[in-house]
Amino acid sequence: MRIGIDLGGTKIAAIALAANGDTLAFDRVGTPVGNYHATLAAIQALVVSIEAKTGRTGSVGIGIPGSISATTELVRNANSVWLIGKPLARDISTLLDRPVRIANDANCFALSESVDGAAMNDRSVFGVILGTGVGGGLALDRQVLEGANGIAGEWGHNSLPWPTLDELPGAECYCGRRGCIETFLSGPAMARDHFERTGDRLDAAAIAAGDLAGDRDAADTLSRYEERLARALAGIINIVDPDCIVLGGGVSNVARLYENIPRLWHRHVFSDHVATKLKPPRHGDAGGVRGAAWLWD
Repeated sequence: MRIGIDLGGTKIAAIALAANGDTLAFDRVGTPVGNYHATLAAIQALVVSIEAKTGRTGSVGIGIPGSISATTELVRNANSVWLIGKPLARDISTLLDRPVRIANDANCFALSESVDGAAMNDRSVFGVILGTGVGGGLALDRQVLEGANGIAGEWGHNSLPWPTLDELPGAECYCGRRGCIETFLSGPAMARDHFERTGDRLDAAAIAAGDLAGDRDAADTLSRYEERLARALAGIINIVDPDCIVLGGGVSNVARLYENIPRLWHRHVFSDHVATKLKPPRHGDAGGVRGAAWLWD
């Protein structure tokens, strides 16, 4: 049995998968925001709960909103800032009395969609998280590609490609820079763009609903978003050239993206044709937690 943990900013989810990928058990609790030791205890309690429900002991994989430094073995680059600088892998392994595997949550999402999801028939997969933040992960031959520095696929804190004059210098990012992809393509970034143009405070879901209802301002916001997303993904295609890109996170529910983005990215891809596919996730919000379980092959 494989147990996956998705350590999110507001919730921690746990799943148990059978060898064939069937779900044996699932549980979820709120994240103890700002409290590292309470976060450890919550993960331990979830594993205990899952194993009690199934009557089995399992391997444990954890997806986190950051990564583990190969040099210090401490968490880095996490927007759940109370994890930064902590020996999460060591502490969880000690609590559970077994080895654990930890990967970036976007890597877990890409792995899940590669193993038995939307891209299960593709060799190379770029998984995108478009939610509160923006993340990316790479899977090759159903294995996470971490890279020499453990940051492969970390596209959210690169600059938006080919910015227009009105996009410069870009909004401030929590990482300390301006104009990061995350500041244009996260759900809150879409909401901010809509407010700056219209004065209306709507979240990404409400903007998408407005577009479907015929709201011209909402449609214009989505058009700007799509053009920026097309540029950002074209940059990935130019470097990685994946077989498939799968979108995850709340913004991935906007159906028009899958038709419009491939029409827009052609002009930015350095090729006479683009064979890369763009797909919605098969497993929805469960992609990250399932991918964490698949860290044990």
